Amino acid sequence: MKRTLLSAVVLAGALALAGCSGSEEPTPQDTSTVADPGSGSGESGTHNDADVMFAQMMIPHHEQAVEMADAVLAKDGTNPQVTELATEIKAAQAPEIEQLAQWLDTWGAERTSEHAGHAGMSGMMSEEDLRALDAATAPESDRLFLEQMIAHHRGALEMAQEEVEQGTDASAVEMAQTIVETQSSEIEAMENLLASM
Repeated sequence: MKRTLLSAVVLAGALALAGCSGSEEPTPQDTSTVADPGSGSGESGTHNDADVMFAQMMIPHHEQAVEMADAVLAKDGTNPQVTELATEIKAAQAPEIEQLAQWLDTWGAERTSEHAGHAGMSGMMSEEDLRALDAATAPESDRLFLEQMIAHHRGALEMAQEEVEQGTDASAVEMAQTIVETQSSEIEAMENLLASM
C-alpha cells in the first residue's frame, strides 16, 4: 500500500515538473499573439514612417482642396458641372481629413509636420493662387478652379502613390488607393470640362 502511494506521489510530481518545464518555453503561437492589435485599422504597431508622413501631408493638402471648393461654391453664376465637381471633392475629402487625424492620434504622431512647409508639397496652391480664385468671377472662376484643382489633384496622386508603394498600415494604403482612383477620374472629368469651355 505504501509502495503504491509513493509511486502515485512520484508520478504526480514528475507530471507537475513536466508541466512546468513545458510552460516556460513559449511556442511560436505564444509569441505571435503579443503584437498586431487590429491590423490595418490605424492602431499602434501596424504603421511606418511613410504612413505618418502620408497622413501629415495629406491633411493640409485636403484642407486646401476643401477651401478651394468652398471658394467656387460661394460664387454666383458658377457652371453647374463645376459646382457638382466642387461639391463631390468637398464631400470626399472632408471625412478623409478626420480619418487621417484619427490615425495620427492613434499612432501618437503630431498632426502637422514641417516638411519644408506647404510649398514643399506637390500641387499646393500659393496664397497668390488662392487670392486669384477668390477674386475671380464666373466664368473666369470656373476656368481658374479647374486649372488649379487639376494641378492640386496631380500632387495628391504623387503622395498617394508613394503611400501605396511604401506604407504598411492597410487602412491608410487603402485610402491612398481610393485617392488615386477617385482623383484620377476627377482629373479626366475636369480636363474634359476645361476643354469644352
